[in-house]
Amino acid sequence: MDDSALLDRYFARSQTAVDATVAKYGAYCRTVAANILPDSRDVDEAVNDAYLAAWNSIPPNRPENLRAYLAKLTRRAALKRWRAKDAQKRGGGEPEAALEELSAILPGGSDPAQAVEAAELTAALGRFLDGLPDTERRVFLRRYWFLDPIAAIAARYGFSRSKVKSMLARTRAKLLAHLKKEGFLS
Repeated sequence: MDDSALLDRYFARSQTAVDATVAKYGAYCRTVAANILPDSRDVDEAVNDAYLAAWNSIPPNRPENLRAYLAKLTRRAALKRWRAKDAQKRGGGEPEAALEELSAILPGGSDPAQAVEAAELTAALGRFLDGLPDTERRVFLRRYWFLDPIAAIAARYGFSRSKVKSMLARTRAKLLAHLKKEGFLS
């Protein structure tokens, strides 16, 4: 079933929409969540939370790319669960390590004025990613969006771990320069 027909089911509020989503994207959503959560029960819960979020947000949203939309919802649910469970104590440190690598670069905060800045930052990150060579962008996204371990990225692209680490370090340096140029950092 194509995504347009699947979205039509959501808009019709058909219960088969979630079943069809599970059939088409279930394994993909589990992979996204499993990169963040070490416990398979937590993975199941996060994926189910993502399906519920999809059900609650479609309509009114009609995502252009359903796969990416589901990945975003799954990632958000998995990170929320990971933070709540304190994954570091249970042996999962990969998400924290990846997020910590970026924490020194990205501005943060939680007040309403910063919500506007966060939207502008998102647009700046999009422009930055659009300007990267394909492989560099893919490696960056595998690490910082999908939270893949360095070893998994190296295996996926046939690189050594040190090449992946240096590529990520160079890309973070480029991102830092881009954010300074865009006025997010001084």
